Amino acid sequence: MSSATATMKRGEVLAQGVEQSAFLLGRYLQGFDDENRIAQAPGMPNHAAWALGHLAYVTNRAADRVDGKPLPEADFIDGAKDGDADHFGQESVALGSVVTADPARYPSWERCNAIFEASVARLCHVLRNASDEQLDAPRAWGSTKTTAHDLASRMVFHIGTHTGQIIDLRRALNMPKVVG
Repeated sequence: MSSATATMKRGEVLAQGVEQSAFLLGRYLQGFDDENRIAQAPGMPNHAAWALGHLAYVTNRAADRVDGKPLPEADFIDGAKDGDADHFGQESVALGSVVTADPARYPSWERCNAIFEASVARLCHVLRNASDEQLDAPRAWGSTKTTAHDLASRMVFHIGTHTGQIIDLRRALNMPKVVG
């Protein structure tokens, strides 16, 4: 650990991890647009629009465990199975949702990115402003309990998992390499 990292507040270190994972995901979003945001390939579970909506949904839920604020109404339609050009339907990107190639069910590519970026900014703001006590307090997560500290680490891994899916999707769609 560098001396700069050693003097940083825990929430700052966690926020930087989340930001870095989102930045790395962004490298693999190059080449997606409104035309191919819902492109699926055989054997691939998700498309790019769903991945960003799902990540935004889960990242907002992680922030909610600390700040107590619901999903942003500007970005999600509460309980909806379908979204529109400006919103994700909450149930269309939740765990267990059915991914479809219907572009009307998902926001435009620009909005997909903006919604994801806003979710990352929200979680990072929450982490940076949380006390050590808030980072360590038990919080409900599904059928278990966790802490905000552990949720931040989980979000880094979660974003990484879906980055891997996007990389596989790029290959299946014969998109140009991003690295190498």
